[in-house]
Amino acid sequence: MGSAEILTTRSALLSRLLPADCLDELDVRQGQFHHVVIGAEHVVCFPRTEAAAGRLPLRAAVLRALAGLELGFRTPEPLEGGDGSPFLVLSRVPGAPLPASALEDPGVAEAVAAQYAALLGALVGAGADPAVRAALPHAPYDGWRQFAAGVRGELYGLMSDDGRRRAERELTALDGLPHLTGAVVHGDLGAENVLWESVGGVPRLGGVVDWDEVTLGDPAEDLAAIGAGHGEDFLWRVRTHAGPPDDGLTARIATIRGTFALQQALSAHRDGDMEERADGLTDYR
Repeated sequence: MGSAEILTTRSALLSRLLPADCLDELDVRQGQFHHVVIGAEHVVCFPRTEAAAGRLPLRAAVLRALAGLELGFRTPEPLEGGDGSPFLVLSRVPGAPLPASALEDPGVAEAVAAQYAALLGALVGAGADPAVRAALPHAPYDGWRQFAAGVRGELYGLMSDDGRRRAERELTALDGLPHLTGAVVHGDLGAENVLWESVGGVPRLGGVVDWDEVTLGDPAEDLAAIGAGHGEDFLWRVRTHAGPPDDGLTARIATIRGTFALQQALSAHRDGDMEERADGLTDYR
């Protein structure tokens, strides 16, 4: 089902869930796992696959745990669904993704980088909270090994010879990653999931959405996503504000970033989403 069809096929349900909104004016967006209908105050998520539907209860539980933290920015709060219903209603987080052009101004880039560093610092701090550690999933000890085995077993047959050689180089590099679970890791901290408001002409962090991949893991994953979304120069600014010594972080960021397309393709393959799978495998055909 395409994004445009959601308003037609789910019109009666959306009228009930978003009574203050005009259906013709709703914004519908398609993510990797959900169609998202954005109202003035609330957001409705419809899973795109049966696998994504099965994860809705866990997603709601994780968002409730995050809502109880003092992170310094907003996260979506579950309001309805997620209990066997084929939808999840969330509070709307204010703001919009930052246009790439905004970071062309050095002063703005510096202010945004400082806020990203504070965001990451809050997630590291939250990872030390016993209540958080009890509520959120931990990155499995052999998670990267399982991922590599999945790519080799499920995706190699869809790749060209050159694509398999490239994937093998990227997967072999994962063997050197340590198992870390000290920080809350968003898992998909791309530019589209970080929302900003303008205050005096300067972006202010409004909140972070799409926590489907959250774990207790390695903050290098989120830094890799920031670099992929905003470029290496901006990532350097963020790390300058964050300040701790490297301790192998640079190498871990590069290794993890090299697997992003394969992560997308494998998740999509397992969810039966052939469009997202094809997109992830573009450079491996």
